[in-house]
Amino acid sequence: MANGILIVDKPDGWTSQDVAAKLRGVFHEKRVGHGGTLDPMATGVLPIFIGRATRGVEFFESAEKEYIAGLRLGTVTNTQDTTGEILEEKPVAVTREDVEAALRRFTGELDQLPPMYSAIKINGQKLYELARKGKEVARTPRRITILELELLGGEDSDYTIRVRCSKGTYVRTLCHDIGRALGCGACMSSLRRTKAGMFTLQQAMTIEQLLEFAKENDPQALLMPVDALFAEFPPLIVELGQAEKLRNGAQVNDWHFAPGTYRVYSITGEFLLLGKVENTVLTTIKSFFEVTKA
Repeated sequence: MANGILIVDKPDGWTSQDVAAKLRGVFHEKRVGHGGTLDPMATGVLPIFIGRATRGVEFFESAEKEYIAGLRLGTVTNTQDTTGEILEEKPVAVTREDVEAALRRFTGELDQLPPMYSAIKINGQKLYELARKGKEVARTPRRITILELELLGGEDSDYTIRVRCSKGTYVRTLCHDIGRALGCGACMSSLRRTKAGMFTLQQAMTIEQLLEFAKENDPQALLMPVDALFAEFPPLIVELGQAEKLRNGAQVNDWHFAPGTYRVYSITGEFLLLGKVENTVLTTIKSFFEVTKA
């Protein structure tokens, strides 16, 4: 039974859901989730959670992300990227120094208005579904944080920027807003996610590499264990009797336990759960052991 985390280099033109669907077939596992939606034109780091590991997706949602994005000045589209319909084209008369100055204005905490072409739901409807019908509805700005914003290169109308940001950030909206600040408009021309939480592009595998490996090998061998998601927390090993109590949903009281959050393992080495100790009592935050049916 497949269980673990795989870092995929998402191909251009695929949605995150397309990747998850493909991996359901490769691993013969219905429980497949992804760690953060990427637009079809985007490529790069997409963590995929398989089997019982899908219970860890919620802990990944708040992870920081890093991107390399193309910033095209002078063009405004309805999708805020180059896949959309051009709404406006303006001459570009800004310098590299002007762009760098604008980037500094967009570093730190910002209120960002989500684009209409997004999967956010309002009154049960996804915004992009409304946008495709030519409708626009009021949206509430979201508080985001741009941790780093660096100009990597470019000239004239096309530049490359590196963005390190909080969850919920739309890089294409950031490009759109930078263009508006410069007075010439802009859209996003490319997007590659280079990091998501602790996972990097160096760990990522292409779909082609995965399929080729799976022809003659068990793809389970490619999966990272789910406890890799909680590497920041120290391990806590419990006795077999204590492990059994935890499996049954009970707390475990042991005077040896120091306060804190832990990766909890059975003495046999099996990763059981993410847990928290308070007043020598260990309680479960989220369990990751396989539940066997009677």
